[in-house]
Amino acid sequence: MTAGPAYAQAVQPITNASEPISGLSASQLKTIANGAVEAFDTPGLALGIVQGGQVRFVDGFGQRDIERAQTVDADTLFRIASTTKAFTSAALAILVDEGILHWDDKVIDTLPGFRMSDVWVTREFTIRDLLTHRSGLGRGAGDLMLWPEPSGFTRDEIIFNLRHLKPVTSFRSRYAYDNLLYIVAGEVVAKASKSTWEQFVQTRILTPLQMKCFSGKIPKSKLKNVAIPYGFIEGKIQAIPRNKIDGSVTASAPAGGLVCNVRGMNTWMLTMLRGGVGPNGQRIFSETERDEMWKSQTILGVSASERKLDNTHFKTYALGWRKEDMHGYEVISHTGTLSGMQAYLALVPELDLGVIVLNNGSNYGARNSVMQSVLKAYMGQPEQDWVGYYATRQKEAMERRKALASNDNAPGDDWKGSGKVLRPLTNYAGLYLDPWFGKVDIAHGENGLRFRSHKSKNMVGSLEPFDQNTFIVRWDNRGFGADAYARFETDFKGVISGITMRLVDPNADFSFDFQDLNFTRLGE
Repeated sequence: MTAGPAYAQAVQPITNASEPISGLSASQLKTIANGAVEAFDTPGLALGIVQGGQVRFVDGFGQRDIERAQTVDADTLFRIASTTKAFTSAALAILVDEGILHWDDKVIDTLPGFRMSDVWVTREFTIRDLLTHRSGLGRGAGDLMLWPEPSGFTRDEIIFNLRHLKPVTSFRSRYAYDNLLYIVAGEVVAKASKSTWEQFVQTRILTPLQMKCFSGKIPKSKLKNVAIPYGFIEGKIQAIPRNKIDGSVTASAPAGGLVCNVRGMNTWMLTMLRGGVGPNGQRIFSETERDEMWKSQTILGVSASERKLDNTHFKTYALGWRKEDMHGYEVISHTGTLSGMQAYLALVPELDLGVIVLNNGSNYGARNSVMQSVLKAYMGQPEQDWVGYYATRQKEAMERRKALASNDNAPGDDWKGSGKVLRPLTNYAGLYLDPWFGKVDIAHGENGLRFRSHKSKNMVGSLEPFDQNTFIVRWDNRGFGADAYARFETDFKGVISGITMRLVDPNADFSFDFQDLNFTRLGE
């Protein structure tokens, strides 16, 4: 693929600086990062800071691999999860710069097979709409086609199955975070560039910027310094093998699959802050399109804690980025979350500041406490122990949950099952079909009923009788943290006719979107 006009302009390269202009000292940063690793059951963390056009800090803390006692450094590779979305947006920006696409082009003009459930929405859906979480679908709708990996669904299947997902609000009326439409955006990049999303991002963004990061297949020789994903599972820190970095290409890549290190992400932040020009002088996209990517598109709510802690007045979603104000400064940011891998990137254009936190744990307190510590210092806010703040906040939340669980009169989901169901277990066995998730087997054996998905091979578990015609699916992989109610429906004659599902724990990962499933029982 030849480089387009986006590479025409070169700018004077920038160099590293050893000491920060303001903010926290290197020793303070190390104390905070090490404290976060210890406090939040997070094996390792990497931190990068750029400011004034220069790298101010880059280092790693803790362990990337507990079993082998291997440490995190600035070159340790992490999965950066949903901070990948900004790279998909940037890929589209390059094609807009070159006149191949426009943000408000209709998706069906590039992908004629694209369909939403509504004909009018399908016809009106633009490339901009793909990036802004306002499709009308529910939060995380269809994510079970992406995770847990390997999902078994191809991108073509995912795009085809969109037509079966039912909206929960009207088009463009409300924010609801999604991942599937970024898969569509990745295929728009592929079709328009006559390439693949992986190749385009690698050859037009990562390689020109000399970022040692990967959008697609990773050679084995480059997998010597990778972080192992971990979670606090059933009382102890355990590895989460399904999200490990093994060099393979995933269907989810345009939404959350890029692999990078903190040194590379420093380069990415410098490029964004300089209007599309990398530290080596390579222009990747125009400043005009950088600004377009940062324009507010969808209104988000501002929580009471954000108002209190950050003096936030507005919050929006742009094109692959979130946007808000903190203490009078505009902040462009995004987080990324996979089980065992987390990321948090924040840019403050008025301070020419960028901060990136990558870690291989599953507790948000690690990334949030480090990010708050750095941003508040640069914004001139009073010093505060943010590690202690988030640790206390989580402890209090845990105590509240325990109190609710022990209070029979507490509001909320206090459903207490009898542990028995109405029918013999063999009555529930059979083959069931959901329009987008596909077939599942409910099989009866010596140890009761078993759930097995035909497409998503990791979705295997045992059905524990709960009450009436409802079971709890206990997944074999306890790292999911997403056990689900499975309610067997009956027809007018009382015959089992289908299954609906929902999470047992409403605070579990929303990408386990069991509520969007509606299984029909197939013939005997």
